[in-house]
Amino acid sequence: MKPDAAELAAWLRLTESVSPAAARRLLAMAGSPQAVFELPAAALDQALGPKQRQAFNAPPEHLAELVNQAQRWLAEPGHDLLLLGDADYPTRLLATADPPLLMWLDGRRELLSTPSLAVVGSRHPTAQGEDNARDFSGALARAGYTIVSGLALGVDAAAHEGALDAGGATIAVVGTGLDQVYPRRNEKLAARLLASNSLLVSEYSLGTPVMQANFPRRNRIIAGLSLGCLVVEAAVQSGSLITARLAAEAGREVFAIPGSIHSPQARGCHALIRQGAKLVESAQDVLEELPPLADTPAAPDVLQAPADVPHERQALLEAMGFDPVSLDALMARCGWPAAELSAALLELELDGQVARLAGQIFQRRAAG
Repeated sequence: MKPDAAELAAWLRLTESVSPAAARRLLAMAGSPQAVFELPAAALDQALGPKQRQAFNAPPEHLAELVNQAQRWLAEPGHDLLLLGDADYPTRLLATADPPLLMWLDGRRELLSTPSLAVVGSRHPTAQGEDNARDFSGALARAGYTIVSGLALGVDAAAHEGALDAGGATIAVVGTGLDQVYPRRNEKLAARLLASNSLLVSEYSLGTPVMQANFPRRNRIIAGLSLGCLVVEAAVQSGSLITARLAAEAGREVFAIPGSIHSPQARGCHALIRQGAKLVESAQDVLEELPPLADTPAAPDVLQAPADVPHERQALLEAMGFDPVSLDALMARCGWPAAELSAALLELELDGQVARLAGQIFQRRAAG
């Protein structure tokens, strides 16, 4: 269900006023964006620094315009807005360190929760690199995976095209507002993507122009949505290595295609392989590292909920993962109020599903 005008205004005001981390802290304290703006001054002083406190107190001058623009856009077929806390918020992305507060969607929303693989690489690939991106993506799409990339020139575009050519689905995570396509040369590709029941995604508000800092940041969404990340070609300073690093930090598989020792576009992949990425020469090499889709049709990295675990508690378990995690980190991932989260953790602890460690650290227990 799309948010009404009041809820939409609260979300936009929150995201326009403070940093994502501060916004998640406030949501953890209040429970909803509307309630955030009713928090007492003492709570706000605790959650925000002086500059963010000042920005929070003054609604953006263009807020009404943003809300009206968003409502008009959301009224169009295929346009949607995914909010942190929505029941269908993708669990893989929720389990990352910095899940976006909201995501603007154009296309098939349900693709966000399908088994997905990121395919990324150079904006200036060799001809063979472009062919590899297209061929690998096509083979992986035929195997049942949604291909995730960034709609950039070069490898990204070839990855999207390969998935579409194979009759598969693809997700393009972009670094601008969804009311524009960047780069312009990929406008036809974006239109083809939408005509083929795929999906465009952005965490940036409508009207957000091209800003260099937004592109490395969007890479965390590409990595977070995916079970693994395949780097086709990349220079040593490539943004694709940021995506690969974020994927590794989130516990996802990282794959790299080797190339000539004389090619600058192969050096990033070779660096990844030295750091532990799997060297792959075919799509089958990638598939061998992933659980068979037939065994876990919904999402291979998500455990099925035991019959006696309510949906909300299972969502909390999935957000925890299996590594020790602090209460603050869990609040940031889930967006739950502290009291509600503490009560849920206590219930899981009494049920033997969660262990409480020293220093308000919690760890999920393996099912016995």
